[in-house]
Amino acid sequence: MRQIFMSVGILVALAACSAVDESAPPHVWNTLDGDAPLVIAHRGASGDRPEHTIEGYTLALEQGADVIEPDLVMTADGVLVVRHDHYLSTTTDIADHPEFADRRRTQGERTDWWVEDFTLAEIRTLRARQPWPQRDQSHNDRYRVPTFEDVLDLAAEHGARTEAEIKAPGHFAAIGLDPLPELVRVLRERGLDTADATTAIQCFEPDFLARLNNEVETPLLMLVFPMMELDPEADPLTPTVSLRDAAAFADGVGPAKSLVITEDGLDTGFVAAAHALGLVVHPWTFRDDVPLTDSVDIETELRRIFALGVDGVFTDFPATAARVRSELEDG
Repeated sequence: MRQIFMSVGILVALAACSAVDESAPPHVWNTLDGDAPLVIAHRGASGDRPEHTIEGYTLALEQGADVIEPDLVMTADGVLVVRHDHYLSTTTDIADHPEFADRRRTQGERTDWWVEDFTLAEIRTLRARQPWPQRDQSHNDRYRVPTFEDVLDLAAEHGARTEAEIKAPGHFAAIGLDPLPELVRVLRERGLDTADATTAIQCFEPDFLARLNNEVETPLLMLVFPMMELDPEADPLTPTVSLRDAAAFADGVGPAKSLVITEDGLDTGFVAAAHALGLVVHPWTFRDDVPLTDSVDIETELRRIFALGVDGVFTDFPATAARVRSELEDG
């Protein structure tokens, strides 16, 4: 089985006056391979910069992230660009572009501008915005929307890894913009179609990952959330795709954190069950400004989740996760 890439660790600079206790035993991690868990920059350093921007990814790497995570959607001319949603109003300045006013349309229950209605050249004219009102808005309207290949270029420049999520592939395929051929082309041309690739691909749709599994050896991650969000009568600890089913085509799982640990910090057994099937576990999402409960701060939450043996964490604030991981390593 292919292996989702593991952490290369963090080099921590010690102050000149600090003494090193060489007798202290190394921290033991309960991850699948025994290495330190990955810090995965969720949409970049999205707590500090507009999400999915080169500037946000660069900051994430400076803050200690091991992996940067782009979400991928398709333009009208078949290019994979980086946005979490395929509507554009919340994370770009598109509403301020009068030339696109007539492109606003209703799809499902939402009226918005949709990435699939724009070419890459048109998307390049937009600038990114911070969608969370409580976060720093001073970087709005400064950074462009990158392509997947832009992010891969940045990762290669920094010797970093990526974990890309394909968003709504079923929707895009239904309108004639199947992302799989373009994704496979990019991976193959860059030599990222192998089991030891520095890129992993993730998705919430199992059919897409199963198709991709037949095309490339790139590590795959099945994203799951509680089935009760679709079926209120389901067990709250039942994922949308079972671990055994995921193991048939994926190398890891990315669960909502509620599947992994309770609000009281109790282990649900998810990590151990996934590890028994050879699957790495990368839960989401850890945010400094969205506390788990009034009594549990982010540092406590991260320490608890690391203790369970997760192999990585998705976080909007990579600096915090990197610091907590380092503190655990240092004892």
